[in-house]
Amino acid sequence: MAPRDLDALAKAVKKRRIELGLGYKKAAKDAGIAPDTWKRIETGQPVRELSYAKADPVLQWAPGSCMAVLEGKSPVPVAPSESDPSVSISPVPPEALAAAKDVVQLAAIATTSGLTADEIRTLSERVVADLKEKGLLGG
Repeated sequence: MAPRDLDALAKAVKKRRIELGLGYKKAAKDAGIAPDTWKRIETGQPVRELSYAKADPVLQWAPGSCMAVLEGKSPVPVAPSESDPSVSISPVPPEALAAAKDVVQLAAIATTSGLTADEIRTLSERVVADLKEKGLLGG
């Protein structure tokens, strides 16, 4: 197991909490964890992975962001949905949309016969567009 960068997470969590205008007690309450547990996160002390998972939505980060920071990666901020502020959608990078189209194309090739390349391409574009429309894919 790779070493965890508790100091980087502590700095990132405290910075983000302050950016959001939250006191640590309010952040802890919103996360459903004890204030002492939140302070442990912000002072670079280890806590249970469940506590990190509970902190992510309070910080408006995508699930798994605290763990990602511990592994040397960056958190992924999410913006509340306009229709439902409790639902957040992460932006989807263009390469992910292209990968989704590729998956649909490969599935169409593997499961159907007689479709032309243009029909398969149209199908994959339609699936991705429909997923975006329903809010299942951002972008």
